[in-house]
Amino acid sequence: MKEQQNNYAFVDSQNVNLSIRHLGWILDFKRFRVYLKEKYGVTKAFLFIGYMGSNRDLYTSLQDAGFICVFKPTLTYKDGTTKGNCDAELVLETMIQYENYEKAVLVTGDGDFYCLAKYLIEKDKLKSILIPNQQKFSALLKWKLFRPFLRYMNGLEHRLAYKKERAP
Repeated sequence: MKEQQNNYAFVDSQNVNLSIRHLGWILDFKRFRVYLKEKYGVTKAFLFIGYMGSNRDLYTSLQDAGFICVFKPTLTYKDGTTKGNCDAELVLETMIQYENYEKAVLVTGDGDFYCLAKYLIEKDKLKSILIPNQQKFSALLKWKLFRPFLRYMNGLEHRLAYKKERAP
């Protein structure tokens, strides 16, 4: 019988979404949540995302899939671009929850999380760093220290890609 784990995932939604789309497919977050539970023993999955009122249905579907959404207000610039960088929120929540999980699963390819990953390794609290795109992620996460913890989503399209439901 498999030992019950109490691991938490901390998901950089922007990095995951853009990296997976760069691979040519769309991530099915409901299937992804199941995968995190089955593969990594994730009991809670925090998803960090910029908040825009027009995306309420998206946020509801993410929560229905089992993610705990942590929102950051977004800024819209004069050129029409929107920014809602959630890096600080991800680091802060990982540390707030520190005593509540056995190991952390960081889901990102962003080198801004170098110091967090390094700290978690030093404290024996890192399960893995799940990189969305093996061909395109920060060189900071390629250091020898991190290699034993790196896992990749490139080969998971068949298992995690969003598939439109067929009409009956």
